[in-house]
Amino acid sequence: MNLLLTVFEIAAPVFLLSAIGFVWVKLGFEYRLQFVTRFAMTLAVPSLIFVALMQTEIPGGDLSRFTLATIAANLVLAVVFWVIVKVLKLEQRTYLSPLIFGNTGNLGLPLCIFAFGQAGLGYAVIFLAVTALFSFTYGIYLVAGKGAFGQVIRQPMVWATLLGALFLWQDWETPLFLTNTLDLLGQMAVPMMLVTVGVAIARLTSRSLRQAIWLSLLKLAVCFTLGWGVAILFGLETIAFGVLVLQMCTPVAVTSYLLAERFEADADAVAGMVMVSTVLSVAALPGVLAIVL
Repeated sequence: MNLLLTVFEIAAPVFLLSAIGFVWVKLGFEYRLQFVTRFAMTLAVPSLIFVALMQTEIPGGDLSRFTLATIAANLVLAVVFWVIVKVLKLEQRTYLSPLIFGNTGNLGLPLCIFAFGQAGLGYAVIFLAVTALFSFTYGIYLVAGKGAFGQVIRQPMVWATLLGALFLWQDWETPLFLTNTLDLLGQMAVPMMLVTVGVAIARLTSRSLRQAIWLSLLKLAVCFTLGWGVAILFGLETIAFGVLVLQMCTPVAVTSYLLAERFEADADAVAGMVMVSTVLSVAALPGVLAIVL
């Protein structure tokens, strides 16, 4: 009973804030998604990443092991889903990217913060950074059919990660007034991202829900199994283990839909996967939390 209450207390704020965004749009209120997303990805999230890395107290060996585990997990995930897409004869441009990339920022970061605190945030940021680099290169290549190195070097999240890692490595700290400013900006990121998830879901439409259901269930099963296996293989300690499994199990990222829309893949099919996997995560992620806690 205590475990169920703990899981509820961790997961409820995440999904309630997303529900606020969903209801806000359905009531007809204005929400400038492009502005909020740009603000979050340009200022709030990079500030959160930089401060979290600079102030992390995770031992260097554990951090390196988790980074390698994250890279391995993403590479194995890409190979497994490439094989599945080929076997099922699905269109690679449409389905491979949403199967690989989860919502490790908007949903993954808040869940890890609520579940594991500041230490969990440090690990979650590493996972987000690795998947962001992967998404801005291989992910765009999958949908657009061309490379996107220029996209990577223009992303504030990438620079925040590199600078945060440098400050962590050198044991540097920014002046207190700057740290406090960046910390305040970073505190905006979590509620802003969660509300935005609800807004984005409310505005999606899809006719491909039947296929989206079984693909979302398949994604969850594969990601949980691989995440658990990689965490055991690398001998991750409790918090790192939990963060890796949670981040692997996050639903399809909304950015997968935006990329499909932009590069003329089957955006309707991807929208269905985003909606179904996000709804599924309301039940699935608390269950994953209960297992890893």
